[in-house]
Amino acid sequence: MALDDKTIAFLVGPEGIEQAELVQPWTAVSDAGGTPKLISKEQGTVQAFNHLTPADTFPVDVTLDAASADDYDALVLPGGVANGDQVRTFPEAVSLVKAFADAGKPIAVICHGGWVLIEAGVVDGRTLTSWPSLQTDYRNAGATWVDQEVVVDDGPFTLVSSRKPDDLEAFDREILKAFE
Repeated sequence: MALDDKTIAFLVGPEGIEQAELVQPWTAVSDAGGTPKLISKEQGTVQAFNHLTPADTFPVDVTLDAASADDYDALVLPGGVANGDQVRTFPEAVSLVKAFADAGKPIAVICHGGWVLIEAGVVDGRTLTSWPSLQTDYRNAGATWVDQEVVVDDGPFTLVSSRKPDDLEAFDREILKAFE
């Protein structure tokens, strides 16, 4: 699968990103010839975690106030409880996610990353998966939640979702197909 000439946005908060859910899809995109870009609230670095243990930091490529869905071909929302909770509180992040959905661009989400999808109001009528604790939030937002390794919903925009780090191999495979 080739993602040559494709630029993929990875939207994260300043800390609490589940490291594997950022690094593995990032590597898959890069290995397929795509250009991943890290978007966050502020310049500098973001702090990833291995569950609750601080892990590596990663440099921010673009700040939310400078990010536009027009500049990217697709969006990835990594998980991490703190990450998902933070990102949904940033109005610019919510607007950016809505812009991707409105433009019909593919969005991939894993674990707790989906809270911002709910906040953006883009899951009504969609089928997806996540970490199990989000299922009620998704259902309350009008989505159908299922407990599967990976779900691809080809609605008005392609939505690829997975539950957890153990699902990353399937998640990466499906995001590469969706982003092609």
